[in-house]
Amino acid sequence: MTTDFAVRLCNISKRFGAVQANDGVTLEVVPGAVHGLVGENGAGKSTLMAILYGYYQADSGHIEVAGSPVQIADSKQAIALGLGLVHQHFMLVDTLSCLDNVMLGAEPGFFLPTASRKTRQKLGELMQETGLQVRLDALVSELPVGELQRLEILKALYRGARILILDEPTAVLTPQETLQLFETLRRLKALGTTIILITHKLKEVMSLCDAVTVMRAGRVVKTCAIADTSPEGLAEAMVGRKVNLGRQQSNLAPGQIRLSAQGLKLVNANAVTTLADVSLQLRAGEIVGLAGVSGNGQSELLEVLSGMLAPTQGRLQLGGCQFDANAWLDPASARNLKLAHVPEDRQACGMVMGFSAWETAALGYHEQAQLRTGLFGLSMNQRLMREQTATMQQRFDVRPRDVELGSSKFSGGNQQKLILAREIAQSPTVLLVGQPTRGVDIGAIEFIHQQLRALRDGGCAVLLVSSELDEILTLADRVIVMNGGRITGELAIDECDETRLGLLMAAQADLPEQAQPAEAMPA
Repeated sequence: MTTDFAVRLCNISKRFGAVQANDGVTLEVVPGAVHGLVGENGAGKSTLMAILYGYYQADSGHIEVAGSPVQIADSKQAIALGLGLVHQHFMLVDTLSCLDNVMLGAEPGFFLPTASRKTRQKLGELMQETGLQVRLDALVSELPVGELQRLEILKALYRGARILILDEPTAVLTPQETLQLFETLRRLKALGTTIILITHKLKEVMSLCDAVTVMRAGRVVKTCAIADTSPEGLAEAMVGRKVNLGRQQSNLAPGQIRLSAQGLKLVNANAVTTLADVSLQLRAGEIVGLAGVSGNGQSELLEVLSGMLAPTQGRLQLGGCQFDANAWLDPASARNLKLAHVPEDRQACGMVMGFSAWETAALGYHEQAQLRTGLFGLSMNQRLMREQTATMQQRFDVRPRDVELGSSKFSGGNQQKLILAREIAQSPTVLLVGQPTRGVDIGAIEFIHQQLRALRDGGCAVLLVSSELDEILTLADRVIVMNGGRITGELAIDECDETRLGLLMAAQADLPEQAQPAEAMPA
């Protein structure tokens, strides 16, 4: 019996009906290391970790923790063994304080005031030791995403986690929050914590991990030290072929103005100005990247341009129609004017989780004449909707190819591809797309990038919001930078680099001479 491994999953197999999720998987993680676990959506990573944490029972194989064979029947046993799992979608109660969330289900005694005092003391010691600072008395609903991430990690450590499993921990973090998280993880590693990192971001694997295991189609295809691999080698192992994520510039000059916005201002319900005098134009045949640290107006701009929010002031011209703050565009009118929108939060705004795939694929377009049937078109043509969804799933490689499967049952990457398929199928002249590859695997990223370029080359105007500067630099023909609800710079792509964009994102650089304000809109 070996004690070389903090965790050893040996020859694990798990089947769900016709799907072989894990097929003879062996994963060995040494103590005090950061071990990356990568693979495409559906490769079996999450299933493997769910088996380790007791959510599922393996059909065959066994698990060792600290060299001893264990049976993990549920998450309670996993926690008792020193395992902690931080989910991609946080498992917190919004209406409770941070302190109460940590204590919930792990109260150190029946008398709550005493239990709260003991929990606060222990958390204070953990925060001092690890550098994970959280406002214990704040409501979870009041916290930014980065602090929620720290709270989830603290919650696991409070329960005694010595082996920390992080599932896509940076999927919703800003670059600054990601750097803070990495500093924390390195500090935890120095304190002896073993970390299993599930991620699609190969730069993060190369930066943070000591070793990496690659899964494909339920099997392990590669395990090695980080020093013995490269991002390109990992990508090829994940997908089974070489992956091209490099820049592919358009040879076409931008065409006519497809969308023009002038003087947009938005004041929210708390009297905070989130957009201030924003003007921009989108032209046929170009991808415009919208860069900025999260929370600086990019999300609000997408919602205003798509008709989800009406601005306090401003004008908009789209498809020969003009709108002002008193009579603003609505989403249905936007769709009729050939403006498509892929929202930043696919689950909250892009789909109804209880809908089947065919219902999600028709959502928003179900009133179109070709999708109606019966007397006066009062009924939906469900047969045609199912047929179109099957075509979308085939074209966009949405897995599994089941039009009846619930939207919530698809992985995040396949949910994203289904929404993109729905919007692109309408042949839009303007596409607004927010965080197109958030939580998406490397093969799907390549595919999504190809689809966005194909739209551009077909004459569509694309506005791309992404928290990944690499993605903007790879896809955009022109970059607009926002800070504090204002446009702080506009650059042609050949004038961009991460340093210059970073300065503009921090509002520490002047607007370049080449970047002129958007032309005034016709009266």
